[in-house]
Amino acid sequence: MTSTVIQYFSYKHLSGKLYEVSKMVAELAELMEAKLPDGAEKSAGMRKLLEAKDCFVRASLPIKEIK
Repeated sequence: MTSTVIQYFSYKHLSGKLYEVSKMVAELAELMEAKLPDGAEKSAGMRKLLEAKDCFVRASLPIKEIK
């Protein structure tokens, strides 16, 4: 059974760095979805990978100076 979290790894609507970073994580998510058996640990791992993707995307954004 495919997890419901996988839908949040979509990236084709993005551009530039956001696309590149999101695509890398989405490919890993798709691999984990396909290779691992369903269960609580897989679900937790997918949620944590989604959180990590959000962090990686933010890390790819330009840093604005605080004045």
